[in-house]
Amino acid sequence: MKNIATALVKAQKAFGPALKSSTNPHFKSRYADLSACVEAVIQGLNDNGIALIQKCYDCNDGVMVETMFVHESGEMLECGILHVPASKQDPQGYGSALTYARRYSLMAACGIAPEDDDGNSASRRTEVKSEVNEHQMVDLLLAMDEVTTIVDLQKAYKTAYTAAKGEQAWVTKVIAKKDAKKILLETQLANELKGKLWTKVQLNGLPQDVAK
Repeated sequence: MKNIATALVKAQKAFGPALKSSTNPHFKSRYADLSACVEAVIQGLNDNGIALIQKCYDCNDGVMVETMFVHESGEMLECGILHVPASKQDPQGYGSALTYARRYSLMAACGIAPEDDDGNSASRRTEVKSEVNEHQMVDLLLAMDEVTTIVDLQKAYKTAYTAAKGEQAWVTKVIAKKDAKKILLETQLANELKGKLWTKVQLNGLPQDVAK
């Protein structure tokens, strides 16, 4: 479990709060819906090689859901089954129970809590002191721009990603820079190969004495 444990620690550093962006009309209260919960954690998980899976089990009176994390190394972490009874024995009742179960199973597995989407919560998030050396990150991003091969890009990306220390804002910038540079290098390589192929075709099409 060493690989997935290490990856989860890094992923949690990038988790955001599950913002209360939806309104319950019956209780006139705000809550974090399933999409807000997934949005709070999915990038941090995926950026660290972890897939999120929510498995359903047979249940006669409701739903049973288990949140699972699968690491790219093949390691898996199962977080326990949550049972939620259906308020009504019809598709709507089971659908509501499933959404509820997935939401709370995910929050429990990831260790996140719902938070008001207001100025106070935003202020609390910005008060967290960054551990990243901003000057170093700028230099590393520039270094990624200067590489000329995919191999060098992979090395520069790994260095920059490590330096980002799991902070979502910097991780996003590093990934975006890597993706853009990769497209550029692949395009350049394709054009070079196309040029060499065209030259070869031209030479092969010329008379033997001229081609020499």
